[in-house]
Amino acid sequence: MARHHRTAAILSIGDEITLGQKLDTNSKWLADQLTTLGITVSIKMTVPDDLAALAARFKELAETHDLVLSTGGLGPTADDLTRLALAKAIGDEVVEDAEALSQLLAWFDGVGRKMPEANRVQAMRPQSATCLSNAKGTAPGLHAVVDGADVFCMPGPPREMQPMFERFVVPVLRTDRVVLTRVLPTVGLGESAIADRLGELMDRDRNPLVGTTASASIVTCRIRYEGDDTAEGERRLDETVELVRGKIGDIVFADRDVPLAEVVLDRLRERRQTIATVESCTGGLVGEMLTEIPSSSDAYIGGWVTYTNAMKTSQVGVHPDVFEKHGAVSEECCRAMATGGRERSGSDYAISVTGIAGPGGGSAEKPVGTVWIGLASPSGVRAERFRFNGDREMIRQRSATAALAMLWKAIKEPRA
Repeated sequence: MARHHRTAAILSIGDEITLGQKLDTNSKWLADQLTTLGITVSIKMTVPDDLAALAARFKELAETHDLVLSTGGLGPTADDLTRLALAKAIGDEVVEDAEALSQLLAWFDGVGRKMPEANRVQAMRPQSATCLSNAKGTAPGLHAVVDGADVFCMPGPPREMQPMFERFVVPVLRTDRVVLTRVLPTVGLGESAIADRLGELMDRDRNPLVGTTASASIVTCRIRYEGDDTAEGERRLDETVELVRGKIGDIVFADRDVPLAEVVLDRLRERRQTIATVESCTGGLVGEMLTEIPSSSDAYIGGWVTYTNAMKTSQVGVHPDVFEKHGAVSEECCRAMATGGRERSGSDYAISVTGIAGPGGGSAEKPVGTVWIGLASPSGVRAERFRFNGDREMIRQRSATAALAMLWKAIKEPRA
């Protein structure tokens, strides 16, 4: 009888993950995939390279979930314990898989190397498990049934794990539930202010459920429907999206998970306009955000990092009197930077950023986190003062995001 997969657990294995030495991106990717497939991820867990602890986690997660996915611990070294731990959880002996060994030998032959004897362990599996071939590396995956739950063990490198999941895991999954999601990324308000606006829409017993997550000054409103009817789910999601937009539509910049820089560049292309940047405290971070997007040169023509007063003068024409009278962190300097950047680049818009990112350099009048952001446009130039909290990197990230948000607000309406 085919098993249904309603709930899933994701297990990330390795000392380097539990110690914070390596970022776990696999669990996020897997959770996204499972949610799309209608399977609820109820727990994500990290476990060190410890045989007893890992075997215990396999056992307890299999007892409480329909599906367990693990990544990592399938290498050829002594601290790669996933095979042994899975066998211990099942109560199996470990045996050598002839086909897996043949594939390992072929892999090494294909790269012109003799297989080290240490890699032979990668062809081992619990007796009742099956090996999953790995087209991108040497570590076969594993599939076993533990206490009625499907357990899939996959390698840690994403380039190996992701194709294995798509080839071997997805075809096995069965669910009688529908999980549908929408996302509305926003900029300009914090989570608490958004929660105040949304009010009862964020009640935890609501379906669709409305929640928020914050990252680098972007707050994303996430809407999730769970049920058994796709058409009904889509209808409810549409209704909820409209209700949410009615409350916070002025700060929603997209209807999907997409960087603000990409939305800005798309809008500039539609308007056949361009942007240049003049940055001080952000050190080129606004330009970096823009150039991370493919084909950004269609709208972003370049910029300056004018970290010193002398560079502000020589590169974008800020008059030395501005520094004498107002200082580099001032409305007057910010406006002059934006104006000079637009004039010298020939762009339609120019963003300028000048501020105090810290940890030193602040004063009672201009504390750390004081940032001026300017925008020169066809209709004139304006500047706005911000006060950002956090460490140096956080202040720089928030400043760059606020600069892009200022531009987005200026161009979000169609060009007249």
